Amino acid sequence: MPQVKIIAKNFMDMVASLTARDLNKLYENPFICEAILRSLPPLAKKYVFQMLYIDGAIPAKTMEEWVLPDGFTKHKVAIDRLVQLRLFSEEKKKETTYRLNSTFQSNLQKHLINGGALPREPMPSGITARLPTLEDLEAYAIGQWECFLLQLISSAQAERPTNFSSSMMKVFQRGLLIQRDKEAPRLTESGFQFLLMDTNAQLWYIVREYISNSQERGINQADLISFLLELSFHVAGEAYNLNTLSEIQRSMIKDFADLGLVKLQQGRKESWFIPTKLATNLSMSLTDSSARKEVCCLRNH
Repeated sequence: MPQVKIIAKNFMDMVASLTARDLNKLYENPFICEAILRSLPPLAKKYVFQMLYIDGAIPAKTMEEWVLPDGFTKHKVAIDRLVQLRLFSEEKKKETTYRLNSTFQSNLQKHLINGGALPREPMPSGITARLPTLEDLEAYAIGQWECFLLQLISSAQAERPTNFSSSMMKVFQRGLLIQRDKEAPRLTESGFQFLLMDTNAQLWYIVREYISNSQERGINQADLISFLLELSFHVAGEAYNLNTLSEIQRSMIKDFADLGLVKLQQGRKESWFIPTKLATNLSMSLTDSSARKEVCCLRNH
């Protein structure tokens, strides 16, 4: 089997690639602050909480004293991630110091004090029509994703016509498919490698490309990432009113339906979207894969 060279980046790597301005825009949303906090390695979470009510900067040497000698590697990983996400600003004068991002700090404090509410509440069952069961929803999501993949191989092999949006097709054209003159589109080498990846890796590749090319569609990357972060913390199988979304978000949600991340339904008066497990499992990438294995390396104070 050929080696798969495509690497679907971790979602937090995408967040870290944003400009300082866009990151601060994300951190203006208290809910997003909680989502970012959840993504951090355990030691980085600990540092955030220890500095949450400290207004000044902390010397790097002081922070090193917070961990046992054998925990220094995890300490460095935690600091690097906090700096990448601009949660920590690093100042190098007479000595290196770290200061918690003031926007993140303020909004996380408010979020913890006021309680963590979801970005939107599910619709009452009396308003929505009969919702699909989780089993039906999973079958729908798998069907949509398989149809999406079949489009890569050959649209003629799809069992039903595909009506993918131009946004999604542009993602294909960015490296997975190639079309010359009037020839039918065909898979590139990267396209073949893509088909060998597992579903989560495929999904993250598509999401990464969708985010990378969002500005061509007039969508700010921070807005798109913010919405994806929110979507990943919704409840699979619950109905959420489309009227709670902005115009840009309503455009995005149609693309997400193509991928099987959500199912769209129309009632007599209201319309709603129902997240599938593909959407809610996006939050899996928000956690450090090593978190479950990490042992406590903090000193007792």
